[in-house]
Amino acid sequence: MATNQVLERLKEQLALLERELRVELPERIRIARELGDIRENGEFEVAKDRQGFVSARVNHLQQRIAELSSIDLSQVPKDRAAFGSTVTLVDEETGEERVYRLVASEEVDTSKGWISPGSPVGQSLIGKREGDSIVVRTPTSARRYEITRLVTLHDQLAEETEEPNG
Repeated sequence: MATNQVLERLKEQLALLERELRVELPERIRIARELGDIRENGEFEVAKDRQGFVSARVNHLQQRIAELSSIDLSQVPKDRAAFGSTVTLVDEETGEERVYRLVASEEVDTSKGWISPGSPVGQSLIGKREGDSIVVRTPTSARRYEITRLVTLHDQLAEETEEPNG
C-alpha cells in the first residue's frame, strides 16, 4: 500500500533530521561559540536558524507520521469515494475520461492523477458513488462529470491479497 511507503520515507527523513538536531547542530553551535562574540558571529546565527527550521520540520514530520499511522481502515467507506480510492470520471460535455486517485498530500502527483482529498476535485469526489454526477469547481470554471468507475481502498487491498490463479 502506498501509504506505508510514504510512512517509511517520512520516518527516514525524521531520523536524519533528528540526528542533525541532536548531534550535528549542537556541535556547529559549540564551534561557532568558540569563535568569540556570538552577537556578530555569522556561523552561530546560521546554525541557530537551521536549528529552529529543523526543529519545526521534526515536529511536522512527527505529526504527519502520527496522522498517517492512525488511519483506521474500518472508518474508510467501502462503497463511496474516500482516501485511497481510484475514481474514473467522464466529462458530461466532452466525453473526456479522467482517472484520479485520492492520496496523502505527500504522494500528490498530478501527472499521475494522484490528488489530495482536500483539492477541489478531491472535495467533489469524497462520499460519492459509482454512477453519481458531480460538479468540480475550480477558480476558473465548473464542470460536470459522471463517476463511471470507483475502486475503493478496500477493493485495492482485496486485489493485492488475492491469490493468483494457478
